[in-house]
Amino acid sequence: MLYLIIGIIFVALVFDYINGFHDAANSIATVVATKVLHPRYAVMWAAFWNFIAFIFFGVHVAKTIGKGVIQPDAVTVYVILAGLVGAILWDIITWYFGLPTSSSHALIGGFVGAALIKSGFATDILIAKGLYRILLFIVLSPIIGLLLGYINMVIIMWICRKKMPGRVGRWFRSLQLVSAAAYSLGHGMNDAQKTMGIIWILLMTGGYLSNSADLPLWVVLSCHAAIALGTLSGGWRIVKTMGLGITKLRPVGGFAAETAGAITLIGLSMNGIPVSTTHTITGAIVGVGATNRLSAVRWGVAGRIVWAWILTIPMSALIAGLTYLAIKPFI
Repeated sequence: MLYLIIGIIFVALVFDYINGFHDAANSIATVVATKVLHPRYAVMWAAFWNFIAFIFFGVHVAKTIGKGVIQPDAVTVYVILAGLVGAILWDIITWYFGLPTSSSHALIGGFVGAALIKSGFATDILIAKGLYRILLFIVLSPIIGLLLGYINMVIIMWICRKKMPGRVGRWFRSLQLVSAAAYSLGHGMNDAQKTMGIIWILLMTGGYLSNSADLPLWVVLSCHAAIALGTLSGGWRIVKTMGLGITKLRPVGGFAAETAGAITLIGLSMNGIPVSTTHTITGAIVGVGATNRLSAVRWGVAGRIVWAWILTIPMSALIAGLTYLAIKPFI
């Protein structure tokens, strides 16, 4: 059993690495699109802030994932393994097509899909309150990002209305470093902690932690390291979609979008709500683009992204369920 647990922890960290790789666009797309930083330096900047996020804000989201989605007694190591495989395969599929879907929701979908197959579709194994909050913020997080992005941009345009455009651009090229750091901090607070929650429940299921035990520091450090390394690898297909495909961004717009995303992610993470960093920053970018005119947003690209969002939980759940059925004869 010990070797199986170690193997699944390795798979979980692979997922975290792919999460960072897949979601690198969330942290760096705006700062790369505005040419404030070269991509190489942008991912290094994002990876640093991803890594140190836990130092400032704790592990609230990990507690939600570890104890707030599925009843602990319904979880087995094989459910966790199948859930991780479902999330990883869906991430790879959407990365290939350049679609910025949510790795977080892929993980939750995979986890739920495998558990339902294992229990014979017994819905009482699901913790309704935790799932409702997650599903609610699938809708609310991009809306909050959009509204804050729009409001930020309107405020900035009013404050800078009498300033020379060249001077404003120079100001916001510097300020965007701060907003990119804040957004990456929020990304690390939310996304890395979902894998922490999975490893946490794995250790409890395997009997290596009690249900009342705190999350071990080595789990926190390894998950943050994995997502930071993934971010360093970069997901350039998705960067292109996020940074260039939705709307044209300048440094002032990049600052407004990143600040909106950072406020949303940090606020929700402090309340233990696992949300999609992808949904949040996409909404913020759309909000910034809409301050020019609605036609400044490429709605065709946005529509493809929304469809990918809708499909993420059911498709990752389906893949995880099929994976569980494939490994069931060997259990």
